[in-house]
Amino acid sequence: MALENVEKNALRCLRCSNCKWVPGAHVKSWRFAQICPSIFKYNFHAYSGGGRVITAASIISGRTELTDEVAEIIYKCQLCGGCDIACRPSMGGFVEPLDVIRELRIKAVGEGFLVPEHMMAIESLKNEDNMVQKPKAERGDWAEGLDIKNITQEKAEVVFHAGCKASFDRDLWGQIRGAVLLLKEAGVDFGIMGKDEVCCGGRAYSIGYMGEFTKYAEHNIETWKNAGVKKVVTACADGFGALRNLYPKVIEEMDIEVIHISQYLDEFIKEGKIKFSKEVPMKVTYHDPCNLGRLGEAYAKWDGVEKKLPGPIVEFDPPKPERYGVNGVYEPPRNILKSIPGIELVEMERIREHSWCCGAGGGAIDAYPDFALSTAKERIEEAKSTGAEAMATACPWCIRNFRDAVEKYGYNFPVYDVIDLALKAM
Repeated sequence: MALENVEKNALRCLRCSNCKWVPGAHVKSWRFAQICPSIFKYNFHAYSGGGRVITAASIISGRTELTDEVAEIIYKCQLCGGCDIACRPSMGGFVEPLDVIRELRIKAVGEGFLVPEHMMAIESLKNEDNMVQKPKAERGDWAEGLDIKNITQEKAEVVFHAGCKASFDRDLWGQIRGAVLLLKEAGVDFGIMGKDEVCCGGRAYSIGYMGEFTKYAEHNIETWKNAGVKKVVTACADGFGALRNLYPKVIEEMDIEVIHISQYLDEFIKEGKIKFSKEVPMKVTYHDPCNLGRLGEAYAKWDGVEKKLPGPIVEFDPPKPERYGVNGVYEPPRNILKSIPGIELVEMERIREHSWCCGAGGGAIDAYPDFALSTAKERIEEAKSTGAEAMATACPWCIRNFRDAVEKYGYNFPVYDVIDLALKAM
């Protein structure tokens, strides 16, 4: 796709500003009514989903040039998809601001409007097969001593994909080592790729490097198929979203099931393969990661035509698959928490498809760390308002950014992975 191919989307924006807010029926208070971290931070319409859609329309028509200032507005977005989900109920999927913003970034990269921090991450991807700028040789160190099958040496139908962030951040090793222990406890025959695992490519896509994303998507699918893999399990919400929602855009026949560890663990608990024997007395609130929730819906390709109706509205024939974010992974992590003796789950106001972003997505954590941390701060404030003693989530990127924000702003508020709490109860 190219920016010109989303022109109709861009021109349909009604300037209603719904992209800035949680849909009215789901608003519980004025304090936590906003959905877009970018407009919340920068407070100017250009930084909203609708503002960027208007920018795209103006660039396509030649009224606006792509400049460094315009590119900065395009990049100061976490691509959380909140605007997309807020827009769809009112516009029926006629605008799709997230796709427009993605194409804006691809165009910006193509025309040389690059962010230095993103360039460093891409250079790391090219040289070390990861975007966190760590030596590839260290990627498998997290699994030392766990005695796990390596699918580069023997076949397995299930592969555990650890992901870049958790593989290289020692503070997060407990999450992926814990996931492996739970898979073993449940009797799953699985393997890993160790030092030969590579990035999923999803974050390259999000910052506009489509070529790099396609290369890694094709490499991973080919490697897994050659190893006899039928199912990919990941504990990384970013990886889950990329595999489930982005890979099918460039790979026609994946033939591989994608599952998040929370879905697997929920199944194990229900089947009695995992049992909790210890109490974890704690009031916890749960944060829905964007790429596990609203952006975790399976991609559904649409081949059809648009029929013009009176006014600005069109009809899709056949109807487009509805994508309102409701089919993301929401219940499994909550089911796990509810299954742990002693845990009391309390909900925030912005949850499920209307969750507030952690702040780490879209390259913001690399290029605009203050933006990323201020977004996390807002979520922590919302979490604390529930009376919870701690927050749980299911993504290493979310955990890293939340923990950094806790340290920066001086909160006494632990942040756990759901896996961490499950292990405490065993």
